[in-house]
Amino acid sequence: MPSPADLHFARTTLRRFARATNLLLTGRSYTVLGDDGRADAVRRVLNACGARETASRADYAFATSATAWPDAIASGARLVADLDGRLTAGVASRARLAARDGILELDGVGLVPATENLPARAPLPAAAGRITWAGEHMPLAAFFSSALRDDGTAIGRLIAVSMVLEPKTAVLALALRDAGADVAVFSHRYETDAEVAAELRERGVPVFADASGDAERDHELALRLLDTRPNLLLDDGAHVIELALDERPEIASAMLGAAEETTSGVRALRRRARRGTDLGMPVVAVNDAVTKTRFDNRYGTGQSCVFALADLLEGASTSTSTVPDSLENTTVGVLGFGPVGQGVAQFARALGAHVLVADIDPRATLDARFAGYGTGTPEAVVAEAGVIISATGVVSTITLELLRRAKHGAVVAVAGGVDQEIEVDRLRAAARVEPAGDALETFSFADGHTVTIVAGGACVNISAGEGNPIEIMDLSFAAQLQAVRTLLNATTPATALPAGLLPLPEDADREIARRALGARPDFSRGGAV
Repeated sequence: MPSPADLHFARTTLRRFARATNLLLTGRSYTVLGDDGRADAVRRVLNACGARETASRADYAFATSATAWPDAIASGARLVADLDGRLTAGVASRARLAARDGILELDGVGLVPATENLPARAPLPAAAGRITWAGEHMPLAAFFSSALRDDGTAIGRLIAVSMVLEPKTAVLALALRDAGADVAVFSHRYETDAEVAAELRERGVPVFADASGDAERDHELALRLLDTRPNLLLDDGAHVIELALDERPEIASAMLGAAEETTSGVRALRRRARRGTDLGMPVVAVNDAVTKTRFDNRYGTGQSCVFALADLLEGASTSTSTVPDSLENTTVGVLGFGPVGQGVAQFARALGAHVLVADIDPRATLDARFAGYGTGTPEAVVAEAGVIISATGVVSTITLELLRRAKHGAVVAVAGGVDQEIEVDRLRAAARVEPAGDALETFSFADGHTVTIVAGGACVNISAGEGNPIEIMDLSFAAQLQAVRTLLNATTPATALPAGLLPLPEDADREIARRALGARPDFSRGGAV
């Protein structure tokens, strides 16, 4: 049994690896170079995250003690994570820098320094390298965009992309342009990586985003995107789709269609349909594709949100004694046990948390119990948890009344999410606020009771990290590209799609999975366990 110190080492260094690479742990194969207690702890945490140990040709090798470079090469791994520090010191003079800052390359193998003493909240690397690195790990986006290029489907079409603006979205925009489309990008201020936006502009892609703006500026820029009169709109949250329907209906009616990326966005469009509001164009519910929901929502959002939150807590101000500095041995309450909540619970437990789940659907609560989590009402879970994570994507999931019931000093965050999933506006009017560290604010009620809100209630993996891991967004953007093909192929009376919300065709969804199995041998290779 690994010691608590060894488990802390494993959890910390694996978070360092994820932050250094923006790569996924779930579903990947690994080997550990080392045979001490730290090695056993790394295996235990990786297995809890959903990785699997293999005897040869692993995706990642994790060196937990002094390791010779020939031994690392012999592992056959594509990336070697140096968790001890001595491996990097021994080969640094011979290695060259990879596209992404901080990662080295030697003998065709990547070397990732991921030691425990690296800062949890180190600045992200330069945007150009992050975009290149992401592109190198997105084979599905490359395949489906090249297919569009080869058959000329996208040539001359104007495709508007309204999504979180970070390196993977930049890869999507550039891939669409390479396929022959004209591309323009919009992003909300709180979802914009300003360096990535600048890099895209440098590469000739129009970007309508202002990371230093406000809600009024976002509205102005979104309308400017629509005024380019795009043929297709790829959206995240349905914000721009709804803006087009409400404020630019003549532009919406002229579009060939749109595609919606998120659960909250699909819900919003379904609400419009129930009210009898005509969408006026076909909208592909990309979120509902199996290759999106089962992977992006659960594993991508789970890893990125929980790891980013743990990084924030580790780097929190030491003057804020009520804020826990770790998820280890902390009770984490997860509100909502859909795919996002399932992923959040899994990764919180992998980082040493005791997890409690609340869901208003008894079937989801039963599922949580079968997964081994404690369950209770939202009120009971909030009262007991030191860290509370909303994973519903529903406005006012965490009301002011729930916040008043929260345990003194509780930290409250959102995974995925929509505006006001935590009732932050009501909270600001009811409590005194002061900064508590990077992206943390502590609110004090009149009775002395406090809660700390992460990133003003915005999604924690965007506010404190780099979004979902690269391979996960490769799957999701493959679904977006399949939606583009579906919409662009429906341009004759015989192939026309009806207006309204439509599923991604099942054969298109299955093709993504087949290509993923072929493009990433780790998905299909069994390996020794």
